Amino acid sequence: MANEDKKDFNAMLQEDKGMPKWQTITDEKAIARYGGSRMYFAPPLDYDAVMKRIPAGKLTTTGEIRAYFARHNDADFTEPITAGAFISIAAWASHQRDHDKTPYWRTLKAKGEINPKYPGGISAQCALLEAEGHTIIVRGRKNLRYYVENYEAALYDLEEGDASTSD
Repeated sequence: MANEDKKDFNAMLQEDKGMPKWQTITDEKAIARYGGSRMYFAPPLDYDAVMKRIPAGKLTTTGEIRAYFARHNDADFTEPITAGAFISIAAWASHQRDHDKTPYWRTLKAKGEINPKYPGGISAQCALLEAEGHTIIVRGRKNLRYYVENYEAALYDLEEGDASTSD
């Protein structure tokens, strides 16, 4: 995202944008890629609510959150582009608040990768994760990418405490 200091992410977080909603896709390649035709769109606040459930020392991924929403909303998959955007909005909204923080740094990209678009960038997320006991590893020679080592062992079961979220 650009011009983060000029945007009101908490206002963006409150916009439901006509969601939740479902859509049936017909593109055969997309159906094969995502494992079905029924696509779910979750509103931004739902992403924030799930991200707030991840306790210190535990992790989740964008893909885990998307799979959780699909399971709980009679869908084959959750739309990936809005998911990434809404997770970023939740992170930046938390960064702009003085209270009711969302531990966004515990939500990783695929394969445990650090999200460079979060507030403070890679270094801030690495510091927060290391403070919770995680080890960060670097992969690549020129295009360095940062990952949480053995992130799978720290994944939080999103089915725990389901009563605290809306389906």
